[in-house]
Amino acid sequence: MHRFLTVLVALAGLLVFTSSPRAEGSTPEQAKAFVEKAVAYYKTAGKEKALAVFSDPKGEFVEGDLYVFAMDAADGKLTMLAHGANKGLIGKPQIDMKDAEGKAFNQEMAAAIAKGDTAWVDYKWPNPATKKIASKRSYIVKVGDVVIGAGVYN
Repeated sequence: MHRFLTVLVALAGLLVFTSSPRAEGSTPEQAKAFVEKAVAYYKTAGKEKALAVFSDPKGEFVEGDLYVFAMDAADGKLTMLAHGANKGLIGKPQIDMKDAEGKAFNQEMAAAIAKGDTAWVDYKWPNPATKKIASKRSYIVKVGDVVIGAGVYN
């Protein structure tokens, strides 16, 4: 009986570990759906309320390694308006920010949204879950004068 319980507990632990949504991180499809949810919220709640909710680290737009960010697309500087993982970026121009490898990824975002309303952009960024620099792929959507995005870590 003791052996049976030991095996049962081990299997239960394995099941919990392998079914955890954070075990492998989020997928690009989840990031895109997360951004689409944020865009819908932005359109119904309004800019001011949405930006406050996006910046709440315990709110509905921070989930595991996913968080929403929003930037001003009209000011030419991509000033950060909301950030679910780093409030210190809010109010600061992002256009000249470079990633860990020196890539001006926000300039790439600006160029992408100048061509269309959606884009994927790849860069290196600190993962809030691991606190380490990791490859990140962000999906962005331009909504009026605001860019709303979220990304996944590899």
